[in-house]
Amino acid sequence: MDITSIIESLNEAQRTAVTAPPHAMLVLAGAGSGKTRVLVHRIAWLMRVENVSPYSILAVTFTNKAAREMRGRIEQLLSFPAGNMWMGTFHGLANRLLRRHAREAGLPESFQILDSDDQYRLLRRILKQLELQETSWPPRQIQWYINGHKEEGRRACHLQESYDPAERQLQRIYREYETLCEQSGLVDFAELLLRAHEFLRDSPAALAHYQQRFRHVLVDEFQDTNSIQYAWLNLLTRDNDNLCVVGDDDQSIYGWRGAKIENLHSFQRDYPNHQIIRLEQNYRSTGNILNAANALIDHNDGRLGKNLWTDSGAGDPIALYAAFNEQDEAYFVVDRIRRWIQEGGSPLECAILYRSNAQSRQFEEKLIAMGIPYRVYGGLRFFERQEIKDALAYLYLLTHRDNDAAFERIINTPTRGIGARTIDYLRNLARAQQLTLWKAALHARTANDLPARAQTLLGGFIDLINALSERMADRPLHEQIRLAIENSGLLEYYRKEKGEQAETRVENLEELVTAARQFEAEPPGAEEDLSATPLERFLAHAALEAGEAQGDPYQACVQLMSLHSAKGLEFELVFIVGLEEGLFPSMQSLEQPGRLEEERRLCYVGLTRAQKLLYLTYAESRRLYGKEHRARPSRFLNELPAENCQEVRARANVNRPVASYEAAARSGFEDGSAAAGGSFRLGQSVFHAKFGEGVILQAEGSGAQARVQVKFAESGVKWLVLAYANLQGR
Repeated sequence: MDITSIIESLNEAQRTAVTAPPHAMLVLAGAGSGKTRVLVHRIAWLMRVENVSPYSILAVTFTNKAAREMRGRIEQLLSFPAGNMWMGTFHGLANRLLRRHAREAGLPESFQILDSDDQYRLLRRILKQLELQETSWPPRQIQWYINGHKEEGRRACHLQESYDPAERQLQRIYREYETLCEQSGLVDFAELLLRAHEFLRDSPAALAHYQQRFRHVLVDEFQDTNSIQYAWLNLLTRDNDNLCVVGDDDQSIYGWRGAKIENLHSFQRDYPNHQIIRLEQNYRSTGNILNAANALIDHNDGRLGKNLWTDSGAGDPIALYAAFNEQDEAYFVVDRIRRWIQEGGSPLECAILYRSNAQSRQFEEKLIAMGIPYRVYGGLRFFERQEIKDALAYLYLLTHRDNDAAFERIINTPTRGIGARTIDYLRNLARAQQLTLWKAALHARTANDLPARAQTLLGGFIDLINALSERMADRPLHEQIRLAIENSGLLEYYRKEKGEQAETRVENLEELVTAARQFEAEPPGAEEDLSATPLERFLAHAALEAGEAQGDPYQACVQLMSLHSAKGLEFELVFIVGLEEGLFPSMQSLEQPGRLEEERRLCYVGLTRAQKLLYLTYAESRRLYGKEHRARPSRFLNELPAENCQEVRARANVNRPVASYEAAARSGFEDGSAAAGGSFRLGQSVFHAKFGEGVILQAEGSGAQARVQVKFAESGVKWLVLAYANLQGR
């Protein structure tokens, strides 16, 4: 391919980045500005124009998928096999380096890489050896502690002995972990990076060799690098000024897992002769979306600065929707998706983005009810998640002691010291005497066939279940579930873990209480067993919801995902939901310095996922963690220009229900109901297709936001939004 073919399809800024003379360069690539295109064409330019050998190029990406895509595009562009080029993730390249120099790096040649689950199991083994209870020392928390220190370049020997007993114990576990890994030739993911950095730092000849070999180092998603990754890059390139990094400080959203936005500023300090090139033309979104995103992110301080623009026109304004509550929000979103599909749009081009994974449940239920296929991107459906299945297992055992599957799942969850030998003994006893595991446990508690400690621990579990059963008797459903989650130790167990995943698990457990409260407020369906207790009916409901399969991999499905998971993706129709203070931005971000700006960057990422249509929603009232909260709209909504947005409907004022027909009329209730397809009054008889005959008791709101409380003869009392209810007057 000739030079003209390489650059003819690029815009002016892209062409400048691709054809710049070899030297340190920072390409600030805005969302949808073609950064991968620039990286691929830059490599092609170096090889075809600068006559650079492909074996002197090192290209670093953050995912294997991105590395494969880049390699494939280079091969297509140059008709050159790129399989032997050093192109891959930080971890993959570090592994490749260490395999070549295992002995010099102090590793056996056949060292074994530990994935996250392997590391977790190894830490559990160490805790057992040290006779430490997992309830007090959660393995996930220790995993987070060790990996965090490694990512900052700190081994156990580098840590100054603390006066804090808990910190000293963590340091002791770290030392034991390092010793065991050294003895067994084990290397975790963080160790790959740390060991590769230490090898180059402490081996002058090897460092000189790789500095000479890799004359051109290119890095994608540079804003997501952590301390040890940047230190590794800096070692390789500091003497020849040949580091080209592509990134966007406005899309740095992974600070909670070690990413350092400061590395962008360190680059400018460490490479004083660098050039900055800004890619600002966006090929994804409409003008209204980009103008709103620019205005939002401009509230952050210390930005390197850029302004996204497009020549594709303004497009539709961003739609703002103020919902009564989270259920109204979910109904609105799914109803708009239904209309989109009916008008010929593809479900695959729809995405619902949320700050907390716990928010997915409401949308899952509405999508199932409307028969719209969906998929939870990068995660499990609500009732399939580990912590939810743990909680449900307690509830199953509490309602039916002979549930062996539930017994096995929770007998040592959270960890209470009941080991594999004890569980194997119970299995064998149950098999031999044709007993359930629960009855086998009752027998083993008094049979003296187990060691005294095992008998004591087993008795403690039996007493816990029996005590929980007594405490839950005659309580409302949501209270029963709250007691089970708290008294079982599950909630505290997950609270002790660290990181974003631990926060998500806690939020999901608390959302289960909300799910129970909403379930008990609904009248029983025709298919439900009215002789069953509310808890039994809720468990049946959960099992059926979990059994509803997500769309198959080849089916066009609506995408549900967290805002973090959405980075790098794009959709024609996007909903960002739950834009309320304390939810998005999150409560933690309001309490920790620097986190609020990262939350704003996360919102910016969400806005720029949308190609054509963007909806932003919030609820005036939201039930969180089993309690009703009056929500305030997110500050991010106030930071969007009014000229780029349009309210779907005005905010409702629902603080006080109207007490009479006259008050209802004054509030606009009559007008609102007329807009919904008919005129209604308090005390009027009405008919609903699902709930049957009823009488209007109260009304709230005004105009198109009016809703009514109806007492149905068979279904009980329900609040209905007139715009959706399709009530018929009698």
